[in-house]
Order: sequence, then structure tokens, then C-alpha cells
Amino acid sequence: MPLPKAELHLHIEGTLEPELAFALAARNGVALPYRDTEELRRAYLFDDLQSFLDLYYGLMAVLRTEDDFAELADAYLARAAAQGVRHAEIFFDPQAHTARGVPIGTVVEGLARALDAAEERHGVSTRLIMCFLRDRPAAEAMETLEAARPYLDRITAVGLDSAEVGHPPSKFREVYEAAAALGLRKVAHAGEEGPAAYVAEALDVLGVERVDHGLRCMEDAELVARLARERVPLTLCPLSNVRLRAIDTLEAHPLPRMMDAGLLCTVNSDDPAYFGGYVGDTFHAVHEALGLDPERLRELARNSFVAAFLDDDEERRARLIAEVDAYDFAADDAG
Repeated sequence: MPLPKAELHLHIEGTLEPELAFALAARNGVALPYRDTEELRRAYLFDDLQSFLDLYYGLMAVLRTEDDFAELADAYLARAAAQGVRHAEIFFDPQAHTARGVPIGTVVEGLARALDAAEERHGVSTRLIMCFLRDRPAAEAMETLEAARPYLDRITAVGLDSAEVGHPPSKFREVYEAAAALGLRKVAHAGEEGPAAYVAEALDVLGVERVDHGLRCMEDAELVARLARERVPLTLCPLSNVRLRAIDTLEAHPLPRMMDAGLLCTVNSDDPAYFGGYVGDTFHAVHEALGLDPERLRELARNSFVAAFLDDDEERRARLIAEVDAYDFAADDAG
């Protein structure tokens, strides 16, 4: 039995495995520029964030119907549950779909169909986080928030993702204020390729409760001290950092130093179909590459439930943390 854990940084579009991409392409009459799944898988080698995003957005063309989004989410939940995920907070990118003619309702209702059945089918509780594309105009993000109003009972939080450099958090101040007024929680990608200053800006200007990535906070000692003092969760994605060349090798990842500094770190898979593994694979990888002992792995798993948006179900949070604390690593040495 794997170590119980929550996944808090997961883009549902980034779980599109080549096999499912080809199946959906055939179903929807979409021609892919790849001969087969092996050729597509070979394309999953990236020089940087932008080279990944080009493929990521291109493959979304196969996602057209509610059934497609439901199948995508259910496939992720099955894989995640097998690797110990008991709670998942799932990002989706509505602008990437509405821009190609897929209504936001199709996306949300399709995802919600799988998420509504997730506890019964997979033993996984879920939350849905709507992300704005930071390389698109802020006015478009506001339009997206307005379009999402009929579906806010399905959405827990807003987030900010896509190409970071040159698109500071402050660009989205107004839409985050509007989201907060609607009762939505707030997270944002910051400090992946962008500077440490973007992390501080996400906190001070957007009022985020969690920082997605936050890797480059380590370049600012005062910011590290603040993040540790305020117990701001960081949703780190080590395999993603290596695949996108933010870190040269997994062995060089600053995760141990970040934990030593008292940061509330979590480990997540980001876009697992593209980056070489789901969250259980990521736990195994950091265990082996960084020499994290069982108690460090237990800390990461415990942090994931502490940082989860489970305020409306504190009993479940406490129960899951207790499972982490009681976990016997002799049965599975990395989780």
C-alpha cells in the first residue's frame, strides 16, 4: 500500500497520455502530426517551458466533448489512486479550450462528472481549480471568470499558469480581487522560471494562499524566512523542474535545503504524461536521487494534507494525516 498523499499541483490537460490522445483523435476526427504513440512520446523532450507549452496546447485539440474531459479526469484519478493519492486538487485551463470553440460548460461538466464519482470509484476526494493563462490579456482572464459564474459551485479556487517570464502576478490584481469577492480561494504559479520577486508579488498583490512551484524563492533569504514564518505551502514539482531545465539534474534539486529552511514543501507531478511520472513516481525519484529518508517523505505527505483546501472537511484532513503518521514504510520504502 503506497504512502497516503494529496496532489495539489496537477494540470488535468497534462495527464493526456499518448494512447488516450490517439483514441480521442480518432473519436473526434482530429489528425495528429505523429505517426503513432511512440513518435509522440519521443516529442516529450523539451528545452524549456515554452517548448513544452507548444506541444501541450497543440495536443488539446483532441479534447472536444464532455465525455472526453470525463475520460481524461477518470484516467488520471485511477492512476493517482494506485500511487496513494487520497485527495487531488486539479487545475484546468478554460481559455485553452474556449479559444478553440469548446464552451467552458463542456469542460467543467465533463471534469465534474469524473470528480463527482471519484470518492466512490477511487477513494479520492477532489477540488477543481480554474487557472488563468498569464500570457493572455488580463481582460480575457476577467471574461473567463465571468463565464465561469454558472459553475462556481464546482470550482474551489483560481490559479495562474502558462509562460511566466514577463507576465508578473500584478498583471492579474483585478481578476484576483474579483475572484476573492466571489468566495474563491487563490493560488498562483510563481518562481518557476520567473524571479523570486514574483513569489513575493503573488503573496502581496494577489493574496495567494499557496505558491505553485516557488523554486526560485531560494534566491532571496528574506523571502525564504517569510515563507517559513507564515507557513505558506509550496507545491513543488521536481520531475517537471528537470524536464523543463529549471534544474539540471534531480540530484541538484534544492528540495532538501528548502525543507531544512523550514519551508512547507509538497511534492507533485505537474504534467505527469509529459514529465516522466505521476506523484508516487515523483516520491520514489526524490527518495532515490536526494536521499530523503522515510521521515522526510512522511513530512512531505503530511504537508500535502495540511496545505489542502479541506477546510470544509477537517475530519477527513485529520484522518488522512493520521494515516500518514501511522504509515509503515517497511511495506513500501518510498511511497
